[in-house]
Amino acid sequence: MALAFACGESYSSSNIGFLRFLNFIKHNVSQIFSNIFCCESNIDPHTRTGENEGPLTSIGELVTRVGDCYRFTTQDWFSRKKDCDDKGDPGAVFNVLDSVLKDSLERLKNMRESIRLDLENVGFDSCTLEAANPSQATLFRYLCLEGKLETALWLRRKLIRKGAVLDVVSHNCLLNGLCKIGDIEKADSLIRDMLEMGPPPNLVTYNTYIKGHCLKNNLDQALYLFSAMATEGIRPNRVTCNILVHALCKRGLLDDAKKLLGEILSDDNEKASSDLITSTILMDGYFKSGDTVQALGLWDQMLHKNIKIDLVAYNVLIHGFCLSQHINVAYGYFAEMLKRGFVPDCFTFNTLLSALCKEGKFDEACRIHNVMLKMGVAPDKTSYKIIIQGLSTYGDLVKANEFLHHMLEKTLMPEPIIWNLIIDGYGRCGDLGNALSVKDHMLSLGVAPNVFTFNALIHAQAKGGNNVKAYSLKKEMLLNGLFPDLVTYNLLIGAACSSGHIAVALELQDEMLKRGIEPDIITYTELIRGYCKRGDVKEAEKLLTKMRRSGLQIDHVPFKILIKKYCQVGQHDMAFDLYQKWLMRGK
Repeated sequence: MALAFACGESYSSSNIGFLRFLNFIKHNVSQIFSNIFCCESNIDPHTRTGENEGPLTSIGELVTRVGDCYRFTTQDWFSRKKDCDDKGDPGAVFNVLDSVLKDSLERLKNMRESIRLDLENVGFDSCTLEAANPSQATLFRYLCLEGKLETALWLRRKLIRKGAVLDVVSHNCLLNGLCKIGDIEKADSLIRDMLEMGPPPNLVTYNTYIKGHCLKNNLDQALYLFSAMATEGIRPNRVTCNILVHALCKRGLLDDAKKLLGEILSDDNEKASSDLITSTILMDGYFKSGDTVQALGLWDQMLHKNIKIDLVAYNVLIHGFCLSQHINVAYGYFAEMLKRGFVPDCFTFNTLLSALCKEGKFDEACRIHNVMLKMGVAPDKTSYKIIIQGLSTYGDLVKANEFLHHMLEKTLMPEPIIWNLIIDGYGRCGDLGNALSVKDHMLSLGVAPNVFTFNALIHAQAKGGNNVKAYSLKKEMLLNGLFPDLVTYNLLIGAACSSGHIAVALELQDEMLKRGIEPDIITYTELIRGYCKRGDVKEAEKLLTKMRRSGLQIDHVPFKILIKKYCQVGQHDMAFDLYQKWLMRGK
């Protein structure tokens, strides 16, 4: 207490009360034990009037009664023993004493821990009028990494009210957390506080804040902050430039990104790594915009300057050629990478797997997967997702299921999207039994189905003509706390129209409108199909007119359905007129 007062820390009445309470408890617990050992109470409850104890009288009486209770229990053990000849039962005595000691010590331990936490919560241990110490910065970093950002902000406000001055590292941790979740308004407020009250922002602050604006696609504000750094006397470093180059490349402003290369520090120790990182980002931007020539030009410049190429640069190069569907060139750089002693990582293999699956080369993709295993690179969830998605799309459900079981054998729990891909694959093939089996397997492993799971099952049931079971799946969705989306309603409306139940389809349309879901081109097309199937061409024409006025982008399908119906009923003039309208629809 003396040290706290010497440091200028004021004690609150609650803190003093806690300490007095501890002293009081210690005194009364010792008195309890005295009563137990002596079998006589030196405490007279009627004499404790509160004159000496002040505000703790009621607690004192409670402890006194607890002491009397323990004394009575001990004596009662002796009085009830009929075969001990007034000598008592020593075993019973020690059992009672052991119980009393354990209970009392546990109560004191819990009370002391509670008081310690309360003191820490009000900042007693760490609050001073000086700058915050490194342990506080560590605490803020920990809270932000654990996602307890609101707690960290609350702690900052609490410490500032206590007179503490947090350092710039603590503020940077908070700023980084706010920018990661996209809360730029609170980040702005934090920056204003730093400018008004301190500590002043440093280079890391600006880099973090610029990155936050880039993540929110506020590139103009990010560039303004970049120019404002010079006004504040803070020189941008390679990290600053890399952040901005990456943002400019994402926006397709490759020329502007290239100009920023001149902003990199000219420090000899950092120039090589700066050129490598920035050039790699810029090269990736050129590949993604389809400018392979410029990307290769940058690669040649890096080699000409004898910049030490790393694995990331090779990954960008391989990914770029896979994007442009030059898989053989990608293989060439993959081989060159191996010759240079680089070990491919999971990203390298996933890039090749994705390119091969997009081209339908699944046998080759499986061979790459085997090479991956032989080289000791463990496939991740993305690797399996790429292969399973490709196999499911092309209808090879047997192999897709094999890879699903490989995941489970390697204790990689598939995400719902992977299960959904296989369920949807079976549904499109009309294999309802296997689709339901995969769903049951999914549930048995504790993976909760989502809207896409139910949509895949509804599609499978509707394709098999089981409309009643398809409707029951919608009810099951609601029981599971899931709400049907536009795809769900389109599938059910399509199933109802295909079976000629246009009234059911219209009810479903009304239901989706009540839920705030607007019909799209698929909804209208299915209803037009339903009206035509029932022979109600007039209603189909009205719906087509409504569809054209809605502003939706209409394809040829609804026109084709109506033209076919006109031809079936012999109204060839109407069919020709509608064909002319379809030709003129974009004019």
